[in-house]
Amino acid sequence: MRALLLDLGGVVHVGERALPGAAEALARLRASGLPHLFLTNTTRVGASELAARLRALGLAVEAAQIFGAPAAARRLVLARGLRPHLLVHPRLRPELADLEGEPADSVLIGDAGEAFSYAALNRAYRVLAGGAPLIALARNRYFQEEDGPSLDAGPFVAALEHAAGIEAELVGKPARAFFAAAAAQLGVALSEAVMIGDDVESDVLGALAHGLQAVLVETGKHRPGDSERARAAGASVATDLAAALAALLA
Repeated sequence: MRALLLDLGGVVHVGERALPGAAEALARLRASGLPHLFLTNTTRVGASELAARLRALGLAVEAAQIFGAPAAARRLVLARGLRPHLLVHPRLRPELADLEGEPADSVLIGDAGEAFSYAALNRAYRVLAGGAPLIALARNRYFQEEDGPSLDAGPFVAALEHAAGIEAELVGKPARAFFAAAAAQLGVALSEAVMIGDDVESDVLGALAHGLQAVLVETGKHRPGDSERARAAGASVATDLAAALAALLA
C-alpha cells in the first residue's frame, strides 16, 4: 500500500452530519503522511462547495484533495470537443454551464435531484434519440441521507438507456479510467492503492475489478449481506473509517 483513495458520503459524513470518529481518523491520516485523495461520485455540488460544507462539519478536507466525477467529466468533454446538454443538479450547473452548446451533440447526466422532471428527462431523451451519446457522471443506485436512502443518478441513467436503446459511458466510479487517473495523480500503480468506501458495488467490487485493494466500511449505505460479498471478492471489512485506518496504518 502506497496510497489511499477514500469515499466521502457514507464514510466521513452522512448528509450534514460528520460520522463519529471521522474527524479524528482524518487527522491521523494526515499525520501519517500517506498520500491520499477523496474519490467521490457526489454530483450535486462541485469540489469547492463540497469541501466548504465538510469543513463546516469539522472535517479537514480541501477542494484540491477531492477527485470528483464532475471534474473528470469536464476533462472528457473538453478533450472530445463535445457540446453536451446538461441534466445535472442546479447547484452543479454553474460549474459546467460553459460546456453547453447548441445544438447539443451529447447528454451529460448526474444526480439532478428535484430537477429530474418528466420535461427534463424527455428533453435529454430527444437529444439521445437523434444519435447523441450519453455520458454519466455516476450510476449509483442510491445514497444515504440522514432521514434514509434516496435515489441517486443510476435509475435515471438506466431509464434514458432503455428509452434510447444505448449504453451510457461512465465517468465516475467504478470506471477504470477514474480509478487510474486518481492513482496517477498520486504517483502510484493501481495495485498500490487501497479504496475505502461504503458502496460494495462502486467502491469495493469496482476497485477490485481494476486491480486495486479495497476496504468496505459498515457505515453509510452499507446493508446486510454487503460485508459477505466484499470478503468473498477479496476485500477487507471494517466497522468504520477509524477502524479501517487503524488496521491499514498499523
